[in-house]
Amino acid sequence: MQMRNLQVAALLAAGMLLAAPFALAADSNQAGAGQAVITVLPGSEVPGGIPQDALHVKVDGKDSTVTGWKALRSPDNKLEVVILIDDGARESLGLQLNDIAKFIGGLTPDAKVAVAYMEYGRAAFAGPFNTDHAAVARELHLPVQGMPGVSASPYFCLSDLAKNWPSTDASARREVVMLTDGVDNYDRRYDPDDPYLQAAIQDSVCAHLIVYSIYWRNQGRFDRTGYAADDGQNLLAQLTEATGGNSYWEGYGNPVTLAPYFSDIDRRIHNQYELDFMTPAGSKPQMANLKLKVAANAKVAAPQQVYLHPGAE
Repeated sequence: MQMRNLQVAALLAAGMLLAAPFALAADSNQAGAGQAVITVLPGSEVPGGIPQDALHVKVDGKDSTVTGWKALRSPDNKLEVVILIDDGARESLGLQLNDIAKFIGGLTPDAKVAVAYMEYGRAAFAGPFNTDHAAVARELHLPVQGMPGVSASPYFCLSDLAKNWPSTDASARREVVMLTDGVDNYDRRYDPDDPYLQAAIQDSVCAHLIVYSIYWRNQGRFDRTGYAADDGQNLLAQLTEATGGNSYWEGYGNPVTLAPYFSDIDRRIHNQYELDFMTPAGSKPQMANLKLKVAANAKVAAPQQVYLHPGAE
């Protein structure tokens, strides 16, 4: 009887070993569906637009099939923008409020805009999304001074925004402009694997956020050092490149005006395409690396990471 049980166990084990490769093969034959917003960089726009057959997409090193490609220039292409301001920033940021207000007022009339402040690790909204851009601009205020805990990690705040985006409209582009020094006060060193930064990247990619950052020095003593500036700027660059946005700074100090940065962001927002693709993937939602080549006379910014959903086989 014992010998018979051993034989049965051996047969079951052999069956599992034989089945494993087929299970792996079946999983690798799954197709994942992905979407990304691609930005044509200012100065390299192509007359008539970029054709779909000029695209070559790879996801995690695998050739992928482009299933959709459209310019986002119509009023039907919805846009949502959040201005996320570090409430621990220097008081001199108040001199830039007019530049921020002009950017808000210059967005397309149907764009929904909101202002939020980084407070205690969360994104605190001054008001809801609104197409009344003048009303949104009136919600701008001077940064809070000297309140303990205000200057938490900006990446906590971005994660909070991504997880609690104040809209459920999945068809709208979601763009974020952060004004911060980028210093992670919970880990004051440059670490490309900073867990709070990595969490913010993953949360932003999953929520389909395109993040831009404008470097503005904070009011803390540590933030006056060149080390802090370099640290924060590198982390912000890593974040914005992952999401398809861009980082702006002027050395280690604060710029005289933010107008050139906002002008560049505005041109980017007005020259974007929606890319849909299918790619070999697993059977579960997952993060993946995206590489896009364009066989046209245009320079584009694409997110380095995308979120895949299980699609058809």
